[in-house]
Amino acid sequence: MDVHVTTSTVRGSTRAPPSKSYTHRALLAAGYSDGATVRSPLVSADTKATARAVTAFGGAVDPGPGSGAEAESDADDMDAADALAVDGFGGRPAVPDDVIDCANSGTTMRLVTAAAALADGTTVLTGDGSLRSRPQGPLLEALGDLGVRAESTRGNGQAPLVISGPLAGGRVAIPGDVSSQYVTALLMAGAVTEEGIEVDLTTPLKSAPYVDITLELLDDFGIEATPVGDGGNALDGAAGAAGFVVEGGQSYAPAGGSYTVPGDFSSISYLVAAGAVAAEPGEAVRIEGAVPSAQGDSAIVEIAERMGADIEWDRDAGVITVRRSDLSGVEVDVGDTPDLLPTIAALGAVADGDTRITNCEHVRYKETDRVAAMAEELEKLGAETTEEQDTLTIHGSESDLRSAAVDGRADHRIVMSLAVAALVAEGTTTIRGGEHVDVSFPDFFDAMADLGMAVERDGASE
Repeated sequence: MDVHVTTSTVRGSTRAPPSKSYTHRALLAAGYSDGATVRSPLVSADTKATARAVTAFGGAVDPGPGSGAEAESDADDMDAADALAVDGFGGRPAVPDDVIDCANSGTTMRLVTAAAALADGTTVLTGDGSLRSRPQGPLLEALGDLGVRAESTRGNGQAPLVISGPLAGGRVAIPGDVSSQYVTALLMAGAVTEEGIEVDLTTPLKSAPYVDITLELLDDFGIEATPVGDGGNALDGAAGAAGFVVEGGQSYAPAGGSYTVPGDFSSISYLVAAGAVAAEPGEAVRIEGAVPSAQGDSAIVEIAERMGADIEWDRDAGVITVRRSDLSGVEVDVGDTPDLLPTIAALGAVADGDTRITNCEHVRYKETDRVAAMAEELEKLGAETTEEQDTLTIHGSESDLRSAAVDGRADHRIVMSLAVAALVAEGTTTIRGGEHVDVSFPDFFDAMADLGMAVERDGASE
């Protein structure tokens, strides 16, 4: 689907969608339980993939009581639900009747790979072309070291994957600089093994806030998992951890039988950026649902503020207010916040001076190479960029944004970031692949149109 965005200003109130990261983990944690309700979930293409996996393992995911939707047995029929009742598999996944299709969801693939290792039999996992090109090797090797058959059918560390359990637990080493999701997968599965799992990191952990999300959610489901330092001492969070310990024989059970998903700061970042670059003079963009949590991407508030944005965050009310401001380039390390790179790059194209995004090589291994994608697509809009393996610099003072046809690279975050830049690019910008916002923010263009974005989709004015 082509989306056409014309230069426009925005104002008014909108609500952040629920967190994709928390929803994935909550659905699987509820699957590991005897049953739980997940409230305020993000229902998107990616989270439906996790729901399908829970169902494949013998659970069920249906619209919950008061969700406003009729109960359905198919995990794809969840769109109207604001609560999901999960009938869990009690920590013992059944061998699936069919291949599990993770579609484009890397989080689903990695978390479900470890869950599959618990089954007493063989599970096959696959996904779309993009997902089948993403690295899974370190997790496969770790499971192999723990006594599980874990193979790539092509022998290249990429899906399709074949996993044969059951996993008993043990101690294993894994790199921390490829994907924090490997750690999350092992911790979530390790809690229901007989022996538990000790994870030793062979390289420093990147994207540590995502493991903090996992630790926070596990605690909410009654699971104890602990980050440890070099000396084996317990740490308060994942940053700087040398490893993690999760005892076996634990049971997933949230207090009161339910868990509520917080708002998503990765998605909030596009709304913040839109307000900072295109709020109507004298007006503001007000974002509800910005409740503090372990999400590292809440750093977008501090980053926007450093760039000169007029931004306020009422943490008690969970409301962010942002006004149009003169922005200046800054240096940002995205080692722990890889999903913010596209948003920061879009802000940098509007700011004066250079915006230098560092420690970003791991961002090349997402749905697409997001470093190259943002450099190349912003240049089509008139931005000047310098791309290095681990650094992306946007030369805002040398950039003059003007309309163009750009490619969203079948990547939801690229599409939404380019839409932010298109707000201030002179003329009408066409973004190919606009439908991919369904992965994390299905209502993105509706929300932006309500704020004042001049947008057309498939020729229909919004």
